[in-house]
Amino acid sequence: MKLRPIDPSRARTRSINTLARKVRRSQFVAPLKAGASIGEFIAALPVALAANDLRELAHAIATARRAGRTVLLMMGAHPLKVGLGPLICELIRDGTISAIAANGAAIIHDFELALAGRTSEDVAAELSDGSFGMVEETGAFLAAATALAAREGLGLGAAVGREIVRAQLKYRAGSIFATAHEMGVPATVHVTLGADIIHMHPAADGAAIGASSMADFHRLTAVIATLGRGVVINLGSAVVMPEVFLKALNLARNLGHKVDRITAADLDFMRNYRPRVNVVERPTQGGGRGIILTGHHEIMFPLLIAAVREELARAPRRPTQ
Repeated sequence: MKLRPIDPSRARTRSINTLARKVRRSQFVAPLKAGASIGEFIAALPVALAANDLRELAHAIATARRAGRTVLLMMGAHPLKVGLGPLICELIRDGTISAIAANGAAIIHDFELALAGRTSEDVAAELSDGSFGMVEETGAFLAAATALAAREGLGLGAAVGREIVRAQLKYRAGSIFATAHEMGVPATVHVTLGADIIHMHPAADGAAIGASSMADFHRLTAVIATLGRGVVINLGSAVVMPEVFLKALNLARNLGHKVDRITAADLDFMRNYRPRVNVVERPTQGGGRGIILTGHHEIMFPLLIAAVREELARAPRRPTQ
C-alpha cells in the first residue's frame, strides 16, 4: 500500500471565540477559608459532574420531604458498620426518610450495636476453628424475634425493632429498626437463606425466616406503590436490594399503581451492575432521574444529608415551566 504524504500546513483552524466549550471558569471551585460552614463548602463545589449530581439528589430529597412524598432508603449492612446508624435514626425521626429496607445482615449488626455497642468480627481469625458467627446472644434473640414475626404475621423488620425496644437494650437509641418501630416507619428485611451468620444458629427456623421476610416483601411493595415522584436511595447493597426492589416495583405496577417520575440513586464505593440497571436505569426509563454517586459511605452519605439540610433551610425553588 502506497501512502500519499499529508500536508499539515493546509489544515484549517478557527478562533476559540467561534467554538463551543463545555467548561467555563465560572463553574470552577470557589476558594474556601478555614472555618467555612457546610453550606459554604457545598456552594463552593464545582458546577460539574458528581458535584451537580450531589446537589440534584439533595434537592430531590428536600423537595420530596416538603411535599410529603416517599423517600425510601435501601441499604446493606456496611453503612451500619461504618457508623451511619445514628444519622439514619435522625433521618427517620425528623421525617426525611419515609421507609427503610435492608438485607438480612443489617438486623445482625443493628442488634449487636444496640446490645453491646460493638459489632463485626474477625472472620479470618475465627473461621479456622468454626467459631465464626456462632455468637449466642445474636442468634438466639433474632431467632426469637423471627418466630414472633411468623406467629403474629408481622414483617421481620417490624418484629426486630419492636423486640429491641421491649428488651430495653442499652444502646437502642441508635438502632435503626427500634427507631423505625417507635416512629411508625416501615422497616423491612429481605433475607437470603444461608447468607447470614444467624442461619447457622441452632434456633434458626427457615420457615419462620421465609414467612417473615415474605411479609416484608409485600410490605415493601406497598411502600413502593407510593413512590411516584419520590426518591429511592440504594446505599451499599450490590445484589440483594436491587433485585428485591425491581420485583417489588414490578408487582406494584402490575397491581395498577402508577409509580413513575422517580429519582433513583445508587451510592456505593464501587459501581456494580445490578444497582445501576435495576435501581437507576430500568425504573426511570419512562421518566424520572437516575443518579450514581461513587465514594465511601462514611463520607458520601453524611455529605449528601448535609446538602439536604441546606436545601431544607432555604426557600423552595420555583418549579421550572
